[in-house]
Amino acid sequence: MNKRTFILATLFALAAPIPGLATAEPAPASPYARWTNGPPATPEFFPIAVWLQPPSKAQRYREAGFNTYVGLWKGPTEEQLAALKQAGMKVICGQNEVGLRHRDDPAIIGWMHDDEPDNAQSLGSGKGYGPPILPEKIVADYSRLRAADPTRPVLLNLGQGVAWDQYIGRGVRRNHPEDYPEYVQGCDIASFDIYPVVHDSPEIAGKLWFVARGVERLVTWAGPDKPAWNCIECTRIGSRTTKATPHQVRAEVWMSLIHGSRGLIYFVHEWQPRFDESALLNDPEMLSAVTAINRQIIQLAPVLNAATIKNGVTVTTDNRDVPVAAMLKHHGGATWLFTVAMRAGATTARFAVNGWKGDAAVEVLGEDRTFTTRGGEFAVRVGESLVGGRR
Repeated sequence: MNKRTFILATLFALAAPIPGLATAEPAPASPYARWTNGPPATPEFFPIAVWLQPPSKAQRYREAGFNTYVGLWKGPTEEQLAALKQAGMKVICGQNEVGLRHRDDPAIIGWMHDDEPDNAQSLGSGKGYGPPILPEKIVADYSRLRAADPTRPVLLNLGQGVAWDQYIGRGVRRNHPEDYPEYVQGCDIASFDIYPVVHDSPEIAGKLWFVARGVERLVTWAGPDKPAWNCIECTRIGSRTTKATPHQVRAEVWMSLIHGSRGLIYFVHEWQPRFDESALLNDPEMLSAVTAINRQIIQLAPVLNAATIKNGVTVTTDNRDVPVAAMLKHHGGATWLFTVAMRAGATTARFAVNGWKGDAAVEVLGEDRTFTTRGGEFAVRVGESLVGGRR
């Protein structure tokens, strides 16, 4: 994507509830309420995690709006848990002897499987790869983890096959999406990762909507009782030439949330041009952007945790090549509309809030402007005319 064709995420707050819909969608119970030692079940908590980082850097991540660590290298150890507790950081980690000694420690909010068991598994240096770990093995491991501690959920992070059937990294199970409903039987929180900006396949590279596609599929496979999370790119990872822009990161985040993600995990490692396990912290521009995104999500957490109004809004676009996704919620006496363009390009998106016949003031969040919607309908120009997020 060049600087003049990018994907826009826009957030609207309509200053009044929709007649007839204000009480149509009851406030949902938190998906974490059944876990006495799980993630906080309050409306103010939305999981914003970072993947496999040193606990010594937890305070810096807290300052950037993160509230959860996922994964601890060769841990958990006593020292790692002490550092996270001092920083006030929650953690989801492997279940080992040290972790089980901390059953009563509120810092641990979940256990996790080893990463990406759905991918072909290494047979050792120079020995190639064997098949993925079978779903029944994951289910058996899940039963063992639950038996050792039934008070916390178990997270399973899956690979690119969630979003892309042809991912070669699945080996002999390439193009077998039917495996995934079986995998998610072995967890309480299902997650996955795909990084389209830095991807080396032309089929995926630069196509941010594969993130949304994976979220949508995982939500379906996991069902209503298991929250789906997903990973977000924000560094070069393994690319020498490409890195997501702050705008692309924001677009991936809102594509994820609008399509049903209930938690975000940022992948912050980088191997090119040199290895940096905490590359986000060493990139001032990206760190500032991610911090702003995280703080906005924290501010909007009670809204994001509210029920989504199904079929609450109709969206049409002038350019069929630039579809726009939307999510409608009601919270705190206002109606909230979250939208994101799913392709680069220019279009006019027209929104009709179903069931709304009157006029209302509309605030565009983060843009310091308002306008009036007539009869619950309004139009927004999206695309090439946008520079730096301004119309």
